[in-house]
Amino acid sequence: MFSKSRINEPGPKTEAETESPKTPDAAPAKSSAPEFTPSAPKAKPPASILSSDLVVTGNMKTTGDIQIEGTVEGDIRAHLLTIGEGATVKGECLADDVVVNGRVVGRVRGLKVRLTSSARVEGDIIHKTIAIESGAHFEGSVQRQEDPLQSGPAAKPAMPKPAATKS
Repeated sequence: MFSKSRINEPGPKTEAETESPKTPDAAPAKSSAPEFTPSAPKAKPPASILSSDLVVTGNMKTTGDIQIEGTVEGDIRAHLLTIGEGATVKGECLADDVVVNGRVVGRVRGLKVRLTSSARVEGDIIHKTIAIESGAHFEGSVQRQEDPLQSGPAAKPAMPKPAATKS
């Protein structure tokens, strides 16, 4: 079914090389399964970039990376979300990694959140790890959670009610 390429072997084959062996001991073992040839991992696609002259009204959701340079009025969910220096987002930003260089008015939720020195955030930040550079402006509360990407309210989950006992 599949055979190895002989592209790197020197010279043409002779008759002796092309004949199959006559003895059963020298016969190569045949397998019904094709040979496994590892392939290189798929290259990660580049981030989707929303240019500085673009204004988006509505929610965006992707499993990939987004770099915002324009204005977004709506919620954004991505794997890696980068908000450029001149960008403005009015809505919730939710991603595994969030890097804010511009302005966000709304909640930021991420496993890793980074506010650079040019960041301006007005809203709450829910994170697993956070880094805030000197010079960043931030108005809101910061809350650490093990899983900040979970759906539902930002508040900690309620404690289970104790079982009723009879006396």
